Amino acid sequence: MAKVCEITGARVRRGGKIHRSGLAKKKGGIGRHVTKVVKRDVSPNLRKKRIWVPELNKYVKVKLTARALKTVAKNGAYVTLKKAGVI
Repeated sequence: MAKVCEITGARVRRGGKIHRSGLAKKKGGIGRHVTKVVKRDVSPNLRKKRIWVPELNKYVKVKLTARALKTVAKNGAYVTLKKAGVI
């Protein structure tokens, strides 16, 4: 199953982690040097939730991010899920 938020569309992003070696000048060394850049994945903060929709009088299962959950709480379940095309 894909790691994608059904409301915001947030998905896994690729990024780079910079590896540095050496001791900082502040600590008595000759400075930190970049040795390589390693690829890494940045995953969204996903949760599987069962949200009650009073207009439909039923629960809807969705996979959403923590930010999308705040949006549902603010704007209401029916409006948010309808706009996203989930229901």
